[in-house]
Amino acid sequence: MGTQAGLDFCNKLAVLNRGKIDQEYPLFLLYNKSNIPGRPESIGVQTGNISNSKPLKKNKKKYQAVLNSLLRGCRLLQKNNCKFIVIPCNTAHYWYDDLKKKIKIPIINMPYEVFKVTKKTCRKNSKIGLLATEGTLKTGVYNKIFDKDYNLKFPINSLQKNCVNKAIKLVKMGNVKLAEKTIRPAIQYLLNQKCKKIILGCTELPIAIFAFKSFKNVKESKIFLDPNLILAVSSMNRYKSKNVRTNF
Repeated sequence: MGTQAGLDFCNKLAVLNRGKIDQEYPLFLLYNKSNIPGRPESIGVQTGNISNSKPLKKNKKKYQAVLNSLLRGCRLLQKNNCKFIVIPCNTAHYWYDDLKKKIKIPIINMPYEVFKVTKKTCRKNSKIGLLATEGTLKTGVYNKIFDKDYNLKFPINSLQKNCVNKAIKLVKMGNVKLAEKTIRPAIQYLLNQKCKKIILGCTELPIAIFAFKSFKNVKESKIFLDPNLILAVSSMNRYKSKNVRTNF
């Protein structure tokens, strides 16, 4: 959700715990649930309109369709004895609270994990940039966690439409090189706004920005917060602490 983002997460999960032999790598199941309804489209945000000034009207039918699909995916993982679940899709966390009520095993909240890392690296009330789908911005997936401590900044509507949305689509299409070029003006805008960090709040965006850089560059970035990497780190910490590798 999408496929490229899921594979990026799994790659980071493996690299973080690189072993000398196969048996030293973490055990995990990837359910590449590519048939789920589009999350931003199901939220019903109008293209180019990312203002948070008006409350979002939930389309119950579309919301439930995505929730049902997410539940089927989570239940499959639960049935196969997974000890916890991660969802490498920021927009999907709009459904997090309802998922948590119906799934018996823990689901790691990616935006909250990003918040915990931000707390360690940025002073309270700092400006933090957020690059994400319009669905993530409009539903306030990050706002409800960050707003008490930080001032989130977004690209203006024209940059959202012509840079962020387009870059995400290009990654999904496999044109990563053009996606990296396309996202640059939106990044520069947030830097001009004096943002201390920029959250890559759509899991396609780290692929665009870091595709031609080493994993070391990703880990040591002084500007970007990569939710996929942060989620992978959190997953490995939980994996080791729970010793889940003996339970499959």
